[in-house]
Amino acid sequence: MAFTLCDRCREPGVFHAMRFWIVLYAIGAMQAAMLALALWRRPANPEANRVLSAWLGLIAVDLAVKAMHMASPQAGLADAFRIARLLPFAYAPLFFLYARTLVTGRAPRWRDLWHGTWLGLMLAWMTVQWLAGTPLSADGDWRRSWFDPLLFSIAFAYLGAGAWQVQRYRRWLRTRRSDADRLSLRWLVAMTLCQCVIWGIAAAHAVLDLGFVDYFLIYAAVAAWVCLIGWFSLGQPPVAEPLQATPAPTAVVEEAAAGDDPRFDAVEARLSALMAGQALYREPALSIAQLARRSGYPEYLVSAVINRRLGGNFCEYVNVHRIEATRAALADPADARTILDIAYDAGFTAKSTFNTAFKRVVGETPSAYRRRHARSGDSPAPD
Repeated sequence: MAFTLCDRCREPGVFHAMRFWIVLYAIGAMQAAMLALALWRRPANPEANRVLSAWLGLIAVDLAVKAMHMASPQAGLADAFRIARLLPFAYAPLFFLYARTLVTGRAPRWRDLWHGTWLGLMLAWMTVQWLAGTPLSADGDWRRSWFDPLLFSIAFAYLGAGAWQVQRYRRWLRTRRSDADRLSLRWLVAMTLCQCVIWGIAAAHAVLDLGFVDYFLIYAAVAAWVCLIGWFSLGQPPVAEPLQATPAPTAVVEEAAAGDDPRFDAVEARLSALMAGQALYREPALSIAQLARRSGYPEYLVSAVINRRLGGNFCEYVNVHRIEATRAALADPADARTILDIAYDAGFTAKSTFNTAFKRVVGETPSAYRRRHARSGDSPAPD
């Protein structure tokens, strides 16, 4: 996201060396434009995808202006390039709005326009400079004294806020669904990390004098990131359950301050009966709302019992029952099913999730556990 065009590309003898970057930026611009059109009409996560579409549209304009200006520095695009140099002030705020909209399912509102304040102020500043006839050189002192520090402060603040939104959603989802690991937006985490890498390269370019970290590398990373966006965004599943604020009733808060709800014992017994007797944990997409309906108790009460009496969140509670079922099957020499078949039958939806949960609870891998019991012929001891 850096913000100057290397003066070397203005020299006639260097044009052929720049052709690779020009083609790369042009491809990135076309990819971004096509993705913006496709995402605007995509039915999955429509509100979030429209934010992403607007963001990609800006990137398409940015990359196209840079490619054309590099290809023909005398074509009269200098003013357009100077304006495009300010577009990164919108990129990190748009990432934050995208992440927030995706996890909440709420479309941006008019008051969210304040996130564009920085871009508006910078455009106003550039307009004043233009009207005053003040030239803005590519590497003026103003860049290092205040422009770059301001830009990177805004960028990393919004990146951190967006990453916090994603992490908060991941934690909340684990209190709601037993298949949270499969639905916890890992692809958005990958997109976030890529954004951090791009801004890190830009910051290194602004602060350090490294020959291999230059303007061209920054926007090459942006063009590559656009391709990554295509891979992830066009295949993204709908967000399973938007983040919601579900405060407990006032009476429950008051009871919690005084001690356990008198119904806790009955709720705990009912949950144990549903898990042990009816094996509800075998339902792969079991949610706390479904469990509450089957138990006959309010959802907030079921959640409180799981958190305060049974330890951990809902996802961990269900996984413990699934792991106990897999332990019994793996220790049974007569059970010839594969480990993965046993895991899926117990309600797990992914091999990686099962292996991680099993090792955390049992202390060894499922295959090691099965081999040990096959040698000893022992049955698993209850925890």
